[in-house]
Amino acid sequence: MDVQQRSLKAVECSAPSDKFSKTKNEKHDSQPQPSLYLANAVFFGLFFSVAYFLLHRWREKIRTSTPLHVLTISEIVAVVSLIASIFYLMVFFGISFILHPFAASRAVQYDEEDEAEIATTTGSCLAEVTPKLPPLPPKTSVKKVTPAPATLQLSSDDEEVVRAVVSGSIPSYSLESKLGDCRRAAAIRNQVVERVSGRSLEGLPIENFDYNSILGQCCEMPIGFVQIPVGVAGPLLLDGKEFTVPMATTEGCLVASTNRGCKAIYVSGGASAVVLRDGMTRAPVVRFNSAKRASQLKFYLEHPQNFDSLAHTFNKSSRFARLQNIKATIAGKNLYIRFMCSTGDAMGMNMVSKGVQNVLDFLQTDFPDMDVIGISGNYCSDKKAAAVNWIEGRGKSVVCEAVIKEEVVKKVLKTSVESLVELNMLKNLTGSAMAGALGGFNAHASNIVSAIYLATGQDPAQNVESSHCMTMMEAVNNGKDLHVSVTMPSIEVGTVGGGTQLASQSACLNLLGVKGASKESPGENSRQLATIVAGSVLAGELSLMSAIAAGQLVKSHMKYNRSSKDVTKIAS
Repeated sequence: MDVQQRSLKAVECSAPSDKFSKTKNEKHDSQPQPSLYLANAVFFGLFFSVAYFLLHRWREKIRTSTPLHVLTISEIVAVVSLIASIFYLMVFFGISFILHPFAASRAVQYDEEDEAEIATTTGSCLAEVTPKLPPLPPKTSVKKVTPAPATLQLSSDDEEVVRAVVSGSIPSYSLESKLGDCRRAAAIRNQVVERVSGRSLEGLPIENFDYNSILGQCCEMPIGFVQIPVGVAGPLLLDGKEFTVPMATTEGCLVASTNRGCKAIYVSGGASAVVLRDGMTRAPVVRFNSAKRASQLKFYLEHPQNFDSLAHTFNKSSRFARLQNIKATIAGKNLYIRFMCSTGDAMGMNMVSKGVQNVLDFLQTDFPDMDVIGISGNYCSDKKAAAVNWIEGRGKSVVCEAVIKEEVVKKVLKTSVESLVELNMLKNLTGSAMAGALGGFNAHASNIVSAIYLATGQDPAQNVESSHCMTMMEAVNNGKDLHVSVTMPSIEVGTVGGGTQLASQSACLNLLGVKGASKESPGENSRQLATIVAGSVLAGELSLMSAIAAGQLVKSHMKYNRSSKDVTKIAS
């Protein structure tokens, strides 16, 4: 208790109270000495210095793939010093937490002893003491409140629509048609999803996007859009032309690696590409009462004399669709018919489906007992790894090659021709064969294909068959230079339709000079895009294989893909 907060009426009480004041002064004299401050400073400095040293060493070991448990003498000393400083600081600063219950009881005991001592020494003066301490505030229970996530500011009319959608009186999918405003519909749907799910959508942007452009063709019931950074690699020198290749990705090192491959190709004279085949496929499945009847349709479809009438019926679906061939195969009494046709600058899935439907309607006249089970029977084969695409091709079949000079391999790629040839044989060919790969005889073709597909508005799911690739490497010119090639039989791309007409994707196509349909030669822009994809894959394969051969893969990823920089400070 603090005696100074009491008002003493009798003057005689001042003398006896000096004894208590003396006792209190003796307690205050036991303050930390200057040597204690010095010790604290030393251990503080020791703690932070050894902690920084150990963190720095730990990071270096991760980058160089050194086992963390292998310690040098300096690291052992640092660990011991760190433990000692932690122990000292815990004892000095953490003792109050450890002894908190005892300290509290002792404090109460000291107060009672002080009260008794005052009563003994002051006698009747205790009756004249009037406490002046203010009353303690009443205890209140504090409830932790989670801040509400930032929400869109909606008008009162929009709030009514939100409540109607939540209650079910207005279907969410009909907002665009009822409101006549696609952006407003997306904002309202965003709030409906938040309230129904109880999950915040903060961070999912809504503004600055043309929702009218996706209505009825790209995405249904939108609630916002996702941002993916777009980088550029190049210039890619392909068939005498330079291309700056846009790549949308969130994987570190991918653009940088592809860019290095482009440089190696450029300084070696460039790459060349050839489109071997251009045809999209669709394969319906039909069923008959017997295998014999199914075989009759198979023979009819594959007979050369019937092709013209079938092609005429098929081609009526579009002015760009041109039937190329029909291949049929039997499974019991079921017949799978694989149609292949050219589709101009469109990827062509819808186009070929309409043509197939026309042919099926035409065949129904001569084969009325034909039961159409499905317009697609997976013999196409779309968005699946299938041997038929690897062998027969789907979309654009492209081969791309380049000869990389010996000095470029050494200076730019930091490896040797012999190392690359050996690694390619053991990894891309033998290793993939051991794994039973289907079309996966490459290092990372799907990385480049996916990044370009996202940037240019292609169907990202078709990366499955579009990434079928065989990478070949061979020493040429008396073993001095490197011949490298990629063979990709199923690149499925288009420059019109689907996501290609969105603003961002259209800008990336324009960067490549293949935006829209070719006016001079239908299909030329999509074929050019396919060769760019193959050329970029060639660059990516070349760079990654070189990094692996030179032992740089882990080091580069640790350097560029695990940055410890504070991005918020960099941005500010």
